[in-house]
Amino acid sequence: MATASFLLPPPTDPAPFAAAWWDTVSKREPRGPVAVKILPVEPLGLVERCQRGETEAFRQLFREHHTDVARLAQRMLGRSTDLEDIVQEVFLQVHRSIREFRHGARFSTWLYRVTVNVVLMHRRAAKSRPVFGDAPESLVAVDHNAFADEQLERQRRVQAFHRLLDRLSEKKRLVFVLHELEGLAPGEIAKIVASPVLTVRTRLFYARRELLAMLAEEPSLTGVAAELAAVAPSSRSPAKEPA
Repeated sequence: MATASFLLPPPTDPAPFAAAWWDTVSKREPRGPVAVKILPVEPLGLVERCQRGETEAFRQLFREHHTDVARLAQRMLGRSTDLEDIVQEVFLQVHRSIREFRHGARFSTWLYRVTVNVVLMHRRAAKSRPVFGDAPESLVAVDHNAFADEQLERQRRVQAFHRLLDRLSEKKRLVFVLHELEGLAPGEIAKIVASPVLTVRTRLFYARRELLAMLAEEPSLTGVAAELAAVAPSSRSPAKEPA
């Protein structure tokens, strides 16, 4: 995949997916509400400088948002040996189309939309390619020390959860990742996926319900099932299940 000279090497590797879901549920208060992330409003000066073609401004934009883009991409992919290539592609797309960004909207929302589109294209392309061997089960390295057993067990739980998550339809999986892992509100997700808020809420409802049913197949994820049941709506199902 092509790279551009304005993209600097990432200062640090993005946090592994292992910290994503399990840390989210393990730190949540019992039956407490899901914390909703408010996306920051990017200083217009930096975006405007990028739109004028200033290389240094784009380097700064890349440094400030690299971790967020990498985290979302990895949470959507679960496992990938070419994560950094995907991140590079996201920022190539940003560089090509940043002049289309209109002030008055959150730049972070726009960036999330670009990231989602690039990752979905990657997933669809990957499905059409022949598989010659198994991909690595996880990007998480296991330390061979006193905590190795605990770390390995945690890794297995994350892998098991992501196997279930990958069985959801693309649209349901996406809203689940954006809401439950990224902590975005349905209104913000609606802007990212270009769907009505009601549609987002409906997809989230069915994603939770389907995952809750599948979690019964994974005894190691009993704690996750309890947390998911605690936050799942208790009202009647929406009239129509989305694709």
